[in-house]
Amino acid sequence: MSIRIAKSDGTVEPFDQGKLMKSLTRSGAKHDVAQHISNQVEQELYQGITTREIYTRAFNHLRHEKRDMAARYSLKRAVLEFGPSGFPFEAYIAQLYAAEGYSVSIDQMIKGKCVEHEVDVVIKRGEEITYAEAKFHNSPGFKCDLTVVLYVKARIDDIGHKGLVVTNTKFTDKAVQFATCAGLELLGWDYPHGKSLHDRIDRAKLYPVTALTTLSRREKTALLNDRVVLCQGLADNGDTLTRAGISGAKANAVLEEAAALCVPGYGI
Repeated sequence: MSIRIAKSDGTVEPFDQGKLMKSLTRSGAKHDVAQHISNQVEQELYQGITTREIYTRAFNHLRHEKRDMAARYSLKRAVLEFGPSGFPFEAYIAQLYAAEGYSVSIDQMIKGKCVEHEVDVVIKRGEEITYAEAKFHNSPGFKCDLTVVLYVKARIDDIGHKGLVVTNTKFTDKAVQFATCAGLELLGWDYPHGKSLHDRIDRAKLYPVTALTTLSRREKTALLNDRVVLCQGLADNGDTLTRAGISGAKANAVLEEAAALCVPGYGI
C-alpha cells in the first residue's frame, strides 16, 4: 500500500519520490546524493506523515552533506521565518527587483484619484511603473484568495499604472482566474511556471539570512530586527554580526556559509 502524506493545506496525496528528488537536486545536490537521501527518507515514512516532517528529515540528511545545499533546500521555510511585521518580506521583494535591474522603493504613499494609498513596493523601469502589494504568510498552507486580488485591483484602479500581488505562498484558482482576466500581475512561490518567486530567487542567488543553517532562531531574529535581510549584506558590514551577538569562530562559520550560498563559484 502506498504511503499517503498530509500536505500543509489539509489535503492528502501519495508520496512521490520524484518530487523529493527534484527539490534536492534543485538545492545543488548531485543526482547520486539526492537519490541516497530520498531513499533514506522513504524508509522513514509512515501513513499520514506531514510534508513538514518529510522536509525536516530530508533537510537533516542534506545538512550532513553540505550546509549551503541544505540552506538552498530550506529556502521556502527561510522566507516563512521572516516574522509577522511584513517588513522583511517587502524589503526582500524590493531587493529581488533591484537585482533584476529595476529601480525600487518601499512603503510609499501614492495619491489616487479618490484617496491616498500606502504601497508596499514601487517598481520602476524606464517609463513603466508597477505598484506591488506584498502578502506575507508564515504558514505554507495559507493561500491568497479572490478577496485579496479584488481588493488590490480596486486600489490599483484608483492609482493607475500596473498592479502586482506578491506572496510567499500560493494563490487560489479563482484568484488566478480573476487576475488573469483583469490584467493584475501575480507572483507566488511557484507561480507563474518558470518565472515564480522561487525561480527568480534562485537565478538572482538572493538568499535571506534566515536560510543560513549556522544561525540560531534568536540570531536570525536579531538580524531581521536590525533590518538585515540578505546574507550578502553580512560581509558588507562587519558590525552586523557583532550587533546580533555573533563573534569569533561562530561569526567565521556564518560568513563562510553565506559566501558558499551567495557567491557564484565559491569553494569550487
